[in-house]
Amino acid sequence: MITTKGLTKVYRSAHARDREVTALDGVDLHVREGEVYGVVGRSGAGKSSLIRCVNLLERPTAGTVTVDGRDLTALAGRGRRAGRELRRARSSIGMVFQHFNLLSSRTVKDNIELPLEILGVSGAERSRRALELLDLVGLADKAKAYPAQLSGGQKQRVGIARALAGSPKVLLSDEATSALDPETTRSILQLLRDLNRQLGLTVLLITHEMEVVKTICDSAALMSRGRVVESGTVGELLATPGSQLAQELFPVGGTASAPGRTVVDVTFHGEAATQPVISQLARTYNIDISILGAAMDTVGGRQIGRMRIELPGTYAENVVPVGFLREQGLQAEVVDPDETGTPEPAAPEPTAPADAEAAPEAPAKPLAPVKEDAK
Repeated sequence: MITTKGLTKVYRSAHARDREVTALDGVDLHVREGEVYGVVGRSGAGKSSLIRCVNLLERPTAGTVTVDGRDLTALAGRGRRAGRELRRARSSIGMVFQHFNLLSSRTVKDNIELPLEILGVSGAERSRRALELLDLVGLADKAKAYPAQLSGGQKQRVGIARALAGSPKVLLSDEATSALDPETTRSILQLLRDLNRQLGLTVLLITHEMEVVKTICDSAALMSRGRVVESGTVGELLATPGSQLAQELFPVGGTASAPGRTVVDVTFHGEAATQPVISQLARTYNIDISILGAAMDTVGGRQIGRMRIELPGTYAENVVPVGFLREQGLQAEVVDPDETGTPEPAAPEPTAPADAEAAPEAPAKPLAPVKEDAK
């Protein structure tokens, strides 16, 4: 439904021609029809530039943006005809903003009608559609209220209803929950998921909150310095050794209790998440297992999580127990001893070929938690 290829955005200073900032650096992204796709990253990663380039609010410096089979960048000409075609194509894309962007002088109903008014829809049809959408987002009794009379969560519901006025196939969400408290955030995320299922909407959202990804996203991409560091379905990412997103989604910590111990990060997903694998491991090999840290949650209706455990003895003595975990369908990664703070040197890793592609740089610290602002 949404595909970007080699998407690049360079901002140039109006005063100093030699000053340039590359916000997007060759971004390739593919969002499938009907899924909720999250783009996460710290401030300055390029998330906002990406979403604004998807609907051509920002014109890309290079690359292409295809939405519902139409190359929007090919429509972004300067002529009047090209402008009309681009506006028509944009009507299939709804946009939800972080700070609502409601007109204070208009009622809730009038705010929702605004995009339809711009499209030339008749008054009766605008009114019917606005009331229908207000009922859909749970604000049927607020049609005559003004934005100043609403809570933050209610304002965002109005913003979502307005974004749906033109019956779009794609909904873009630009940090839609970052100005809301945790409880309201959960209700807005549930609304977006319900709309995704009821209307068959494809949702592309950007966020710095990992809780958003865990709550509603089918797939996700991690951005850093204008590039996509990694992407895939949440399940695929959790099963990928060394995935930065998996570590951000389910952070675990804990250090080895003494030198000469083996620390293993275990990822549970699918049927294995409900099986007593750790206790089976202890009984089968008659070993004492220490749990150093754990993080479990439900993602997409499935229980998923990660656990850091410590096994007595060196890795050479624990090859078979670690193999047992992998045979049970778990992802088991032996943690570098240096990472856990133990003095034991790490085992040498295979040398990569000279022409191997360098791994992209991962974020240096966990992403920010959900803000707890007032409604």
